[in-house]
Amino acid sequence: MAVDYAVIVLYLAGMLAMGWWGMRRATSKSDFLVAGRRLGPVMYSGTMAAIVLGGASTIGGVGLGYQYGLSGAWMVFTIGLGLLGLSVFFSARIARLKVYTVSEMLDLRYGGAAGLISGVVMWAYTLMLAVTSTLAYATIFDVLFGLDRTLAIVLGGAIVVAYSTLGGMWSITLTDMVQFVVKTIGVLLLLLPLALVKAGGFAQLKAQLPSDYFAPLGIGGQTVFTYVLIYSFGMLIGQDIWQRVFTARSDRVARLGGTAAGTYCLVYAVAGAVIGTAAKVLYPHLGSPDDAFATIVKDALPVGVRGLVLAAALSAVMSTSSGALIACATVANNDIWARVRRGAGRRPAEHRGSPEGQSSEAQSPEASAGHDEVRGNRLFILLMGVAVIVIALALNDVVEALTLAYNVLVGGLLVPILGGLLWKRGNAAGALASVVVGGVTVVGLMVALGVLANEPIYYGLLASLVSYVAVSLATRPTDAAVLAAWRERLGPRPAAVAGAPGPAGD
Repeated sequence: MAVDYAVIVLYLAGMLAMGWWGMRRATSKSDFLVAGRRLGPVMYSGTMAAIVLGGASTIGGVGLGYQYGLSGAWMVFTIGLGLLGLSVFFSARIARLKVYTVSEMLDLRYGGAAGLISGVVMWAYTLMLAVTSTLAYATIFDVLFGLDRTLAIVLGGAIVVAYSTLGGMWSITLTDMVQFVVKTIGVLLLLLPLALVKAGGFAQLKAQLPSDYFAPLGIGGQTVFTYVLIYSFGMLIGQDIWQRVFTARSDRVARLGGTAAGTYCLVYAVAGAVIGTAAKVLYPHLGSPDDAFATIVKDALPVGVRGLVLAAALSAVMSTSSGALIACATVANNDIWARVRRGAGRRPAEHRGSPEGQSSEAQSPEASAGHDEVRGNRLFILLMGVAVIVIALALNDVVEALTLAYNVLVGGLLVPILGGLLWKRGNAAGALASVVVGGVTVVGLMVALGVLANEPIYYGLLASLVSYVAVSLATRPTDAAVLAAWRERLGPRPAAVAGAPGPAGD
């Protein structure tokens, strides 16, 4: 294992070095939180694919393939479909808003009434998303170094917290590009063909496994439908995803780069399911489906290759973990702490209908104190990182934790966010009712029926939609001045954000 250890140690050292380099570039709030809004198509698509394909998509996706066969691809496949939908239909408008968080978008659209509550819901989602990736460190570091679960989570989490805290989005962007390349080589180009060969090819898979393993809906039609509701729609509204859209230097980059990333996700989904199916043939009696990835890597791959594939697994985990962590810290600082400090009823002046084309950071009185802004956001990343590690130590199931995160997000925020983008009559009262009723319904049903039950998201979404429409129609429409400012912000803008593209403007 000495060669494998060397590969992993060099990889981890490189992540920390990029964090240190990113610290030198993060001199303003915009740099630290959204990479200066300057990413070109290659950097944008690579980092977007890296963040959505994390530990649950890699280790959990292979585990679903082990348990259900090729239909185990549906979880990750619906993530790719959601990213495609976001990129084609909404990414250009989202990029034009030039805000930092989803709650700021709700402020602009509805006049500020639902910002604090939506911020709390989004914070809970991003926190749990970071936890799911941190949980995956236990599996990988156990295979690598034989570390116990607690030490593995603390070690992996500490590395991600370190480089994310140092350089913010610049560090995360650089590390994500490396992680995207390593993940592509390790999982798609090495593990996939080697696992198939080791298992004897597709002929052997079909000969040794039940026919359900090759049925398109073997996992269950209702489960696929639930995945669409949770993951496809979750991709449309997650802070971690929107914060990456905010990094694009133009509408075109956001649309085309996101489409490329979504297509990559579809390929990755099928690859994970095939690897898991091969693992079922090779190791039919594993204690847990989530052990399939680590087991096939450890036993089926040669020295050196094994180290690179495990580095790919670490890449998947770290990319999502760091992206979710900075999203969680951004929401905690900008949407919760800042509002509590000012008073929940007041919105920051820089988000009250400012004209399109003028960034919120340019209008903010804090912009002149860029280093103070960076220090504040850096502190919140550190605090949220510690919280993520502590929570991860108390949880065990990767897919269950991810389902919990997406249920809360989609049940509480999907309707008011898409309603704000698509329905002019929706207002602040309807949005607030939708968030509260949908969120409470989802959480209550998860407690009563279990986290993995399908019913919570069905009834939660229905309750959220009914509340939004009924309350919006029963109360006064959104103020005309607020809608005018919203339309102005969504209007056409120049093809690229002003300023030199820098090293990310490929």
